[in-house]
This record gives sequence, structure tokens and C-alpha cells, in this order.
Amino acid sequence: MRRRLFTAEHDLFREQARRFFRERIGPHAERWREQGHVDRDAFRWAGEQGYLLMWAPEAYGGAGISDFRFEQILCEENVRYGEPGFFMTTHSRLIAPYIGQLGTAEQRSRWLPACIRGETILGIAMTEPDAGSDLAGIRARATQQGNHWVLNGSKTYISNGQIADLFIVVARVGDATHQLGLFLVEGAMAGFQRGRNLKKIGLHAQDTSELFFDNVLIPGGNVLGEPTGAFRYLTRFLAEERLLSATISLASAQCAFDETLEFAKQRRAFGRPIGAFQNSRFKFADMRTQLDAAQSFLDAAVIEHNDGALSPELAAEVKLLCSELEGRVSDDCLQLHGSAGYMREYRISRFYTDGRISRIYAGTSEIMREIIGRSLGLDERKLL
Repeated sequence: MRRRLFTAEHDLFREQARRFFRERIGPHAERWREQGHVDRDAFRWAGEQGYLLMWAPEAYGGAGISDFRFEQILCEENVRYGEPGFFMTTHSRLIAPYIGQLGTAEQRSRWLPACIRGETILGIAMTEPDAGSDLAGIRARATQQGNHWVLNGSKTYISNGQIADLFIVVARVGDATHQLGLFLVEGAMAGFQRGRNLKKIGLHAQDTSELFFDNVLIPGGNVLGEPTGAFRYLTRFLAEERLLSATISLASAQCAFDETLEFAKQRRAFGRPIGAFQNSRFKFADMRTQLDAAQSFLDAAVIEHNDGALSPELAAEVKLLCSELEGRVSDDCLQLHGSAGYMREYRISRFYTDGRISRIYAGTSEIMREIIGRSLGLDERKLL
């Protein structure tokens, strides 16, 4: 189905991005999966192409491009030709905007240029063993002492945890549920320690870590925004995070479908290609229909976001739809591969394992349903 949201400029950008991911990122993917993290050079290469923090003003070295469609293209082409474990979008659109929108002029000048060049890699530390989707459960604490803050606690499941140079850490600053602050922790700060690079069932090229903070002394200049405003800030950025997640989920599902369709035309069973069986045709017909419908919905949400009108509820809907569809498509496609699909040499096995996290991060499917349900007036606090 023709996607009408892209212009000739976007098409040219896609061709250039496709060449970059195919030639510079894809050839290293297997080695990165084996070593458990991407090389730092990958961020520098992306920076040289101008693909990092494209939204940043030219004064800092950015392109000043606010159009989300360009980031959408990078997500799609990285999934297809690069390495999904290369979390450049997390660096660029999920974390860096906290500095760009909440940071002071000094903070932006200090950190954004190096982030744009790919020399400083970013991570964000929210999740704790007892606090995932529930931010109210955060226990890491920052205590003010004069012009500094002292940070203690731990985080887990932190993306870019092994290779990042700068982390935005969410910590409790008071006893009230929503009294949270955002603190910029630099990798060389005394008392900061990286834990294990955690072993995952998928996204093996993406490092996911434990982080520990033992009386880390944080200058007042490393506080982002108001010291107690983190809960409000985090809510502000969640809609785009979920749109990014949906984009990657749907791109993965599309790639799984394409890989399997080609496989079904070539692989033979009982004397004919497996795609010739009615069951296979029906499976592909269902997937094609669902993928096209989801793509239309996602692209419409992108336009809403570009217009500044993407609501939390709509973001939750598109994230829920695309992540759940990714799971169904990758499962059906692996089944159509038969025993071959269970072998790591076939790409479908990675789509299957990589995609399982999509229904968990950026808000679980259950949380998405809760947001959508409450928006319909089905809030138990009001109905009971």
C-alpha cells in the first residue's frame, strides 16, 4: 500500500539512510551480537551523517529538523538493514530531548554538541527492581547538601548501560509520591558503578545493565529542570517514546513478513512450495491486511505528532496495536518457517526474540490498556 505521508525529500533521505545502515551498520551486527554491545564508533558514524539529534538547533551542530518522519525513516531502515540493537533513536529522541527542552543554556552548550557528534552516548535510568511502569515505587534518593546533591540507590535494565557516558537518573527527592528529580550523572563520577551487562533472550547487540550509586556527589548544575518536577517531565515525553516504540515494532513485523513470504515461495514440502498451501495463503492474507491497517494508523499518528496533537491516549493505542501485532506476526512467521525458524541462522528467529520486549518497554500492554480504558470514562475510582 502506498504511504502518502512522505515527500520526495523523505524518499531521498530514505535512500541515503538505507545505504548507511546497509554498508556501515549491518556488516558489524553479528559481531556486536556476540560481544553484547555495539561499538562506540557506531554512534560516531551516525553523527557524521547528521542522524543524531536531528531536531537540535544548528547552533549546537544539529540540523534543526523537527519533522518526526525523518526519525521514522531511520527507525525503519535500521530495523531492515542495520541492527535493531543499535539504540541510536533512544539516544537521539528518547533521552536527548530532556536536555534540549529542560536544560539550561549552559547545559545545552555543554552536552548537546558532543551528543550530536556521537562522542557522548546517552542513557536514562528510571527502572528499578521494584519500580518499572510504576514510577511511584522509585527508591533511589537524592539529598541536597548545599550546592550539591548526594545520590544513592540502584537501577536495572538500563539501555546503553555499558557504553553510555552520561545518564539521566530519576531519583526521589522527597517523601511525597510524585517528588522526583532528574539528575545528570557522568560516567567518571566517584561512587558511580556499572554492574553486569545483563543477558537477554533478544536484542543481543544492545547492552542492558545494572547501575549503582553510592554517595555520588552531583553538582547543582547537573540537575535538569525543577528538582521536584521529574514526574511531570516524564509524562510529557512518554507520547513520543510510545510512538517510537510503535514505529520500530511495526517495521520489525513488516520485515518478518517479507522474509517469510520469500521463504514460503522457495521452501518446498510435499512436492510444492509451502506458500502454495491454502493455510499459508490465508496466514499471509491476514498478516498483510493487519500490517497495512496498522501502518495507516501509525502514519496518521505521526502526522498528529508533527502537528503537536498526539494525545497520551492515541499514543497508547498505536503502541498497543503495533507491539501486539509484532508479536503475532513474528510468531506466525516463525511457525511458517518450521524447524528452520528455530535456528539462529535464520533471521526470523531474531525478529521473534527481539520483538518480545516490545510489549513490555515504553509501558506494558497492560498499562496501555489501562490508559485507553480510563480515557473512555471507565475509571474505577469514579465508577465505584
